[in-house]
Amino acid sequence: MQKPYQWLAWFSTVFLLLSAALAAFNIYPVYVWGFIISNTLWMIIGVLWKEKSLVVMNFGLTIIYVAGLLYEFAV
Repeated sequence: MQKPYQWLAWFSTVFLLLSAALAAFNIYPVYVWGFIISNTLWMIIGVLWKEKSLVVMNFGLTIIYVAGLLYEFAV
């Protein structure tokens, strides 16, 4: 049986891969925003799928990226 919202998971995966490609070519800060968006989407998927590990991991990653942006632009 296929999990619900599979289309959202695939969209988020593609977005995450594009963000990684941007990071590989150091397209800053665009890649950071891409990671924030894709990790937030994966966090939502974790909630929809009731997968706590996905929620915790992607929440943590989102907080790390946001903190990095705040540090970079607030200092």
